[in-house]
Amino acid sequence: MKILFLSVYGIQDSNDGYIYADLVREFARKGHSVYAVTPTRGQTESYSDENGVTVIRVKNGQVQKTSRIKKVINLLTLEKHTISAVKKCAKGVKFDLIVNMCSNLCYAKTVAYFKKRDRAVNYLLLKDMLPQNAVDIGIMATSGPMGFVYRHFKKKEKKFYRNADYIGCMSEANREYVVRNHSELAPERVTVVPNSIEPQDVSLDGAGRAAMREKYGLPQDKTIFIYGGNLGKPQDIPFIIECLRAQKENNEAFFFIVGDGTEYGKLEQFMETDKPSNVKLMKRLPREDFDVMLAACDIGLIFLDHRFTVPNYPSRLLSYMQAGLPVLACTDPNTDVGKDIVAGGFGWQCESNDAEAFGKAVREATHDNSGKREAALRYLKENFTVERCFRLIMKSAFNCEGEEYADQ
Repeated sequence: MKILFLSVYGIQDSNDGYIYADLVREFARKGHSVYAVTPTRGQTESYSDENGVTVIRVKNGQVQKTSRIKKVINLLTLEKHTISAVKKCAKGVKFDLIVNMCSNLCYAKTVAYFKKRDRAVNYLLLKDMLPQNAVDIGIMATSGPMGFVYRHFKKKEKKFYRNADYIGCMSEANREYVVRNHSELAPERVTVVPNSIEPQDVSLDGAGRAAMREKYGLPQDKTIFIYGGNLGKPQDIPFIIECLRAQKENNEAFFFIVGDGTEYGKLEQFMETDKPSNVKLMKRLPREDFDVMLAACDIGLIFLDHRFTVPNYPSRLLSYMQAGLPVLACTDPNTDVGKDIVAGGFGWQCESNDAEAFGKAVREATHDNSGKREAALRYLKENFTVERCFRLIMKSAFNCEGEEYADQ
């Protein structure tokens, strides 16, 4: 099969350890011809063959970790550039399958164009539910001056979903939300295709853990809770600060916050004013160090704004599990990520409007990690591998295991 992957997540090369690149590689490994679109801030579009994947780099502005206005503008211009780049870089190629890993802000016209031209199956892997996500946390409003923008994206969302032959949601709660709120969709078209990775062994022995902690100035004798990822409005940074402030006197726990985003400055200001002795804030780590650093820590942290009505499912969970970390999820009541963590036996859950409950979970996590590292790795391998994701897509789209349709 000839497969076109569309995503707003930039990759440097097809060896990158991101959920997007991992899935792309899995399709190529199964014998399919894969064309992966990725945005780049370069001046011209380009393409190259990398490990059996044709990576098409589309010139465009930044769509991650930038202002809301710039993000919207750059997402909208990305679509125009993508059609041109794919036609040029994959000249004469007729696609059988389009795997679309993005929101409805972009690629709607791109998908419609290649679906009609090639009669391709369009499989939407739903990672972001705009505009409702933005409404939940106050970025967008349903009435007033922003009402026009909301109605525009709501109309685009419905068209985007209708144009998908299948929609793969990140979790069961996510799927139920889509079916409940989009009665125009046939329920059998809406499935669960979770985030997935190709698990790597990033384990460390005692000496390795000590060396990584020393390298980054982390204490050797405390339970280290790590948050790694975006630091923006979806994470509700004021609540994170409230939790950290309440733990200032905790001499057993240490909190390592690594990430960047539009709300990073609030955490930076907290560090300057409160000067907590058990918190370290870093904007970024070298990519090659990050996954190993996770294995040198003890507990992974997830934060989601309590106002969310959309059941989000952060991909960062998979990095924690790969490192064998138990996870403490502080979330809204609608997502099922915390419920899965507890049911899988590898962590704790509390609601993200209750700093006292967070403190209680921190104490439990500090004193009882028994068996949870092994449970995290086991749950990852049973539920979130690219092998499983590949088969779920091929089973629902073509009623096959996948290899029999591979290019020869």
